[in-house]
Amino acid sequence: MLYWLLKFVVLGPVLKVVFRPEASGTENVPAEGPVIIASNHLSYSDWLFMPLVVPRRVTFVAKAEYFTSPGIKGWFQKTFFSSTGQVPIDRTGGRASEGALRTQLRLLSKGEVCGIYPEGTRSPDGRLYRGRTGVARLALESGVPVIPVAVTGTNIVAPPGKIFGRYTRPSVRFGEPLDFSRYEGMADDRYILRAITDEIMYEIMRLSGQEYVDTYASRSRKAEPEAAAEPDVHELPKAS
Repeated sequence: MLYWLLKFVVLGPVLKVVFRPEASGTENVPAEGPVIIASNHLSYSDWLFMPLVVPRRVTFVAKAEYFTSPGIKGWFQKTFFSSTGQVPIDRTGGRASEGALRTQLRLLSKGEVCGIYPEGTRSPDGRLYRGRTGVARLALESGVPVIPVAVTGTNIVAPPGKIFGRYTRPSVRFGEPLDFSRYEGMADDRYILRAITDEIMYEIMRLSGQEYVDTYASRSRKAEPEAAAEPDVHELPKAS
């Protein structure tokens, strides 16, 4: 309930009036049924603007600590993350990557839309970095299509390390769904996972026009400290 209240009554209308985000390719997001939305990640505001331009709820996974902090502050934090379309990672398996996969598979089995940032963290300099292979594993184990998405301008509105930046009109471009059913049963093949991930990242690069960097953002020397410290919830233990 809070999600829809924020999206259509409280926060969403304000963002649309102030920033007037542009959107294209929204017809590629199905009206119903499970789908994975794989997006580039320039700013913390990405998860505000991208879901804003599609009618369906887009759910992301977040660190469980955001939902378990004690006291009034913890309650507000939990309420905020829940109401903005985020759910805690299931850590019963011990690893964040396994927990993220388990949580996302559960959501997709219910016919929901799962948002994922294959880069694993925000880009430190506006370039597109190498994707983690968890998105490929998720696509193969769920059997659902992946929609590549490019968000631009959010790193100007809210640059890394800052709450606010300069005004611009963000843009969200949705590509055509990518079907990887030809790789069914090959979720344990690291080379297949890498090939699928690279195909997804290529489509994101084509949509965004970003320069591609064939290294992980979290390993970049220019990566901001708080971004580099984020847990890698999208990479598989044995994937390259």
